[in-house]
Amino acid sequence: MFNFQLHIKYLICILFACILSVKALSNQLFADTTPLSTQQQALAFLAAQGELKPSFFWPKIKPDLYLANLKKNIEHPLSLYEGRSTNFCAYAALSYLPLHDDPLGFVTFMVHLYNNGNATYGKEYFKPSKPLQLAAGGLSFKGELDIRPADQLWFLSLADHFKGYLNLLDKHFDLGDENKMWAAVNYSKFNRMIRRLFNYNVTAVGSDLVPPHGVNNVYDYLSERLQTGNVALFVNNLSLYKKNHTRLKLAVPTHFIILLDIKKVGDNIAFTYWDYGGKSLQELSPYFLRKIIFGISHITKKTANAQ
Repeated sequence: MFNFQLHIKYLICILFACILSVKALSNQLFADTTPLSTQQQALAFLAAQGELKPSFFWPKIKPDLYLANLKKNIEHPLSLYEGRSTNFCAYAALSYLPLHDDPLGFVTFMVHLYNNGNATYGKEYFKPSKPLQLAAGGLSFKGELDIRPADQLWFLSLADHFKGYLNLLDKHFDLGDENKMWAAVNYSKFNRMIRRLFNYNVTAVGSDLVPPHGVNNVYDYLSERLQTGNVALFVNNLSLYKKNHTRLKLAVPTHFIILLDIKKVGDNIAFTYWDYGGKSLQELSPYFLRKIIFGISHITKKTANAQ
């Protein structure tokens, strides 16, 4: 005898199981995680390109130098240099992240952008303007950046695409704007770029004008966060690089750096950081260090489906 109620219960169980299976598959396919890859994968991708053809979109870029620049970035990521007298320091600082965690994603984007004049990185679609296309590869008097066309293209594209309140009066690129407010980066724009491009969790304290509130023990705060992720600092560069570390200069943030290590040395704090194409070591008093830091960004990988 046909049991209608039992049959309905059986169908409901099957339907519920199907829903759970679809949800699990969806989580696997669309997991909100930080993309990761290896140096070997990135170098293999570049090798597979063979010889790039000259790009219609980037007439001043020589394809062999472009590939060589990308290869150097992957093999020696700390050599990336924002150039002399530019406002590219924030773009160079955030580049530390994909070059170490997802170099394949970085070079894939860069090759696609070179070949097609447009490309998607993370949640952002890039289509650089014509004046920018004509400028990339031709910047001069910027030190080593003069001979690194891929870095020129990357920095210019980021500045062209992302805008903050500092860029309101100069939104369109003209020659020489790499040194001006067109390329400037405020603190919230810096954190937004990292989230949108590379899909990291970013916990930020601080601002463009006021140092982080509640960070009384700067050594403990930084060392704890360095154990679980990357740390970017928004600092007063004029005070950081002056010889006398007992008096502060103009108290405004001017520079982004990546913190690599921090230790106590007697009553002082020794911290190692990356900027300007290499590592630097400074030994400062806790008071002085706290006063020159205006922003602390704790950057961690998404390893599970996080909304």
